[in-house]
Amino acid sequence: MSPADTEEPVEPSPPRATNDLFGHTEAEQTLLEAYGGGRIPHAWLIGGPRGIGKATLAYRMARFVLAHPDPRAPDVQKAASLAVEPDNRVTRRIANEAHSDLLVLERVIGDTGKLNRNIKVDQVRRSVAFFGSTAGEGGWRVAVVDAMDELNDEGENALLKILEEPPSRSLLLLVSHAPGRVLPTIRSRCRLLTLRPLSHDDVVRGTAAALGRDAGDEEVQQAAALAEGSIGRALMLLDGPALALRQRVIKLLEGLPNADPQALHALGDAMAGTETSTLATFIDAVNAWLSARLTDERRDRSRLARVAETWEKINSAAHEVETYNLERKPLVFAVFGLLAEAARA
Repeated sequence: MSPADTEEPVEPSPPRATNDLFGHTEAEQTLLEAYGGGRIPHAWLIGGPRGIGKATLAYRMARFVLAHPDPRAPDVQKAASLAVEPDNRVTRRIANEAHSDLLVLERVIGDTGKLNRNIKVDQVRRSVAFFGSTAGEGGWRVAVVDAMDELNDEGENALLKILEEPPSRSLLLLVSHAPGRVLPTIRSRCRLLTLRPLSHDDVVRGTAAALGRDAGDEEVQQAAALAEGSIGRALMLLDGPALALRQRVIKLLEGLPNADPQALHALGDAMAGTETSTLATFIDAVNAWLSARLTDERRDRSRLARVAETWEKINSAAHEVETYNLERKPLVFAVFGLLAEAARA
């Protein structure tokens, strides 16, 4: 009997309340050295696949800067990592969304009672007033955008105005699952920090820690083996029948640009119903496949543009299916039709 059968399930903490970082030691040191060296760029674009710890690293950096506002201070100069004690008042306030010098741009619940499809442009425009005022505690003003992929064109252009003329002692941490899709004018004003998929051991440790389970748990090990270096994906796979569904989707993705129609029918039938988790698992697997192609630097820009367009079409269609509770099987066939074209690009 697994721990999941005998214990109450543990809800994973959101990145703002997650103090542990698994893997990404080199990226963490890059941020720490830049800050301690007094040459910290005002904006960082933290890119990489979903669920590997990009937002966790962004909040870790935000906590450190707000807890240690003087880069020349001895505690910064001798720091071995960006860790801040869990009982530090900055840590507690950020976890409780109560720090006046931290602005978070993320999707929020809309009038329909569901998450908005995008980060609204009005949210982004608030950053103008935020960075235009003096830090409440005389230190830094920090913004975390989680994620850039959820900004529309209007939102990106509003953010660009801040990046063009950044105030002193301001820091923007922009998370992106596909940095190649971010506006070139934004990318050119940021320091790119690319995070790679985690090792199997790091996924196991991170997943076990998030769920309060043992690293030797068979289900945790199995999910980690299929998670492609993503703790977030491993957590999703441990949610009900998602593991089997993801295996089915991956098998079809491996066969692209060809896909067995009977297998697509079977997948569509397996996704029937109103469970949002099945749709999320399907789209997550598809987005992972697309993300690998968007980060492939060997491809030319025209091919990358076609893959980015496919990403937009697929996620827009999935959003409509979720919003209006439409049939899943037509979406499955439409998605694999678009993926087949992208695979030939």
